[in-house]
Amino acid sequence: MNKNTPLNPGMNPDLKIEVAVIGAGTSGLYTAYRLIADEKYKASDVQIFDMNDRLGGRLESVIMPGMNFWGELGGMRYLTSQQIVTTLIEGYTDPDDPNKKIPVLKDIMTPVPFPMGESTKLLMYLRKERFKQDAWDVAQGEGKKLPTRYYLNENDLGFSSDQLFNKIIYDVLMADPWVAEKYGKLIKRGKTIYDYSFELTSVDWDDIKPKLVYNFPNSPYDGRKVNDLGFWNLIKDQVSQEGYEFLANAGGYYSNTINWNSAEAFPYMVGDFSAGTIYKTIEEGYDSIAYALANSYMEHEGACIWSENKLITFRKDHNLGASHKYELIFLNLKTNKEWKVYTNKIVLGMPRKSLELLDQNNFFFNINENSTLNYNIRSVIMEPAFKILMGFPYPWWNELGIDSGHSITDLPMRQCYYFGTDPHTDNSMLLGSYGDMETETFWKALSDDKVLFEVKAAKSASLKELHELDDVQATKLMVGELMNQLRELHGDKVTIPEPYVTYFRDWTDDPFGAGYHAWKAGYSVKDVMPYMRKPVVDEEIHIIGEAYSDQQGWVEGAFCEAEKMLQSYFGLDRPYWLSKDYYLGW
Repeated sequence: MNKNTPLNPGMNPDLKIEVAVIGAGTSGLYTAYRLIADEKYKASDVQIFDMNDRLGGRLESVIMPGMNFWGELGGMRYLTSQQIVTTLIEGYTDPDDPNKKIPVLKDIMTPVPFPMGESTKLLMYLRKERFKQDAWDVAQGEGKKLPTRYYLNENDLGFSSDQLFNKIIYDVLMADPWVAEKYGKLIKRGKTIYDYSFELTSVDWDDIKPKLVYNFPNSPYDGRKVNDLGFWNLIKDQVSQEGYEFLANAGGYYSNTINWNSAEAFPYMVGDFSAGTIYKTIEEGYDSIAYALANSYMEHEGACIWSENKLITFRKDHNLGASHKYELIFLNLKTNKEWKVYTNKIVLGMPRKSLELLDQNNFFFNINENSTLNYNIRSVIMEPAFKILMGFPYPWWNELGIDSGHSITDLPMRQCYYFGTDPHTDNSMLLGSYGDMETETFWKALSDDKVLFEVKAAKSASLKELHELDDVQATKLMVGELMNQLRELHGDKVTIPEPYVTYFRDWTDDPFGAGYHAWKAGYSVKDVMPYMRKPVVDEEIHIIGEAYSDQQGWVEGAFCEAEKMLQSYFGLDRPYWLSKDYYLGW
């Protein structure tokens, strides 16, 4: 797998092209790759621009000194139901041999299971009570209801967080007579009160989401569209505020239970976080998908990825308007000099914050010129997220019988993932925090401190190579606080050594502004998604990416938005390697 993709941090003043792709994240790279692979344009006419000095956007895989495997600072896995990302990584089925896969991209990526560990070993630590993640299943198998320190409603006692989410979604769906009649056979209760299954396809959900009505006569929300209700509002109404606290804590992600669009939350929760979901990753690091796309694009003569070049603005009023519709002004970050590019089409593969950092007074973003775009850009919530990778001299979690997966707590660290161990050195990697949403301010006060963690020599990790990571160390305060929380989460049955290195990434930093996004309640997602792909009818300007997709937080969301944009506005056919019946969404 080649991750030495040549990037050009230079300039070519007055460059004239046909398509300017802004953003070398997955949606931008996919767009350029598809336009060239389908021979819609020559590579010299499709150029990619990014202000960073690396590829992948919010994908970032790193190897820490003393280890020979990858850790993930950004996106880290995919679902096997996500066909575009799965096919690009694994290849498509040979029509003549169903057991053979034919690669789509030149670079070989090795798909491997993303280990979720054993629930019999992994920990929950909630309200200072420590137990195993399968505690609910064990109690239910014995005909008991697991007692916790949450004062749940009588009808909700004994449910795990996943089961209670499913119960809420089942009850709301089946309370709508139209849904019950049309889809009732696909929304099922199991043999016990804890078991629910949803056999709804993405097409079914897209039929349900805009129409679903909240039918609970004693509720202040009775008769309202579920699309207009915040998820926190709905959860509290269904299971009480204490039930909400349980779901937010035991579910592991505050981002799942923030007050986002309830209609969008329903399929997200039963699809991504339900039992039986199959996750995979790439052995060479999950950002390999970005490099593989970039390398396939760069194979073509004239292809170029202009790194460390920041788009300042773009305009229509310029001297070359007869041949090129738009003039783009870039700031070259190495020289601090501005230069111009001329193009006929602009593809903005950018999340909300990046869009807001562009010139908001130009003809496209100006609120007086285009208030609808201004309104729709703000249709998504920016969800703060940060990650801290920690290198330890040995896998101390093995002493608890844990080899992989994640433990969950209501402490501000929220989760930790046990990423793996180098078999030769025994050095081990832990994702020490999965902070999001309401924990952000707790950690921000520590991450802004000036004193950084001091790396220490370890087996097969010299101080020289460790010091090369000095700039990405978490602060000393943050590591100290995190170690206290790790020790509280895991208890006194294990001695946790000090780490020898860390790697910190705060995705709220510009230009990203967030780790992932969520639709706000009250917006018509069915209308906003296609709108963003071409916000102004008579302009050749397109917005794509994960933020305005129906698979937010996933690379597949970025791919689907790019693919629909390419088919609708660039005349591309559906990829030969993609199943004809795979649904791309609105």
